[in-house]
Amino acid sequence: MKIFLYTLAVLTAVNCGSSNQKNKETEETTTIPAPPVQEEQNDILVGSIQKSDLTQAPHDAWFDPNYTTYEPSPEALETIKNNINDYEIKLFMGTWCSDSQLQVPRFLKLLGESDYDMDRLEMKAVEEDKTLPNDLHKEYDITYVPTIIFYKDGKEVNRFVEYPQKSFEEDIAAIVSGEDYKHSYE
Repeated sequence: MKIFLYTLAVLTAVNCGSSNQKNKETEETTTIPAPPVQEEQNDILVGSIQKSDLTQAPHDAWFDPNYTTYEPSPEALETIKNNINDYEIKLFMGTWCSDSQLQVPRFLKLLGESDYDMDRLEMKAVEEDKTLPNDLHKEYDITYVPTIIFYKDGKEVNRFVEYPQKSFEEDIAAIVSGEDYKHSYE
């Protein structure tokens, strides 16, 4: 048990990107949910995942608190509710990544509170080197996690990458409402 807790502490301390830029919001740790997992290595999920995968041990230790305590601003949530269902979404995360542990539970809560059709969400968990089987990460240009890609009519509209510019829900609201938005690495 001590080894597991030590390993978990070390993994969550690892930066998910290579940027030294961080805001206060990303200094917290968060968890992400998911059901079916294609591969699991040392408690790191890899491949297609579901929310139910993230709500099970050991991932529930970070997912549940970050999901339940997150309270998005009502204004941003209303904008998201009015626009989110126009999009198909691909989410790439690392269960080992502190930014993913923070942002993914928040994103899933936003989707739930917006009555988003979860069949239109595809979630993939990457290895620690941010790779996926079959080099799928290259097709979607995944360099940092989490990366959330928004598609409308089959075309990429925008993406959220690693950490917010304003607040998480304000960034997502800007993307889905069509406002001018540039992610952290543009």
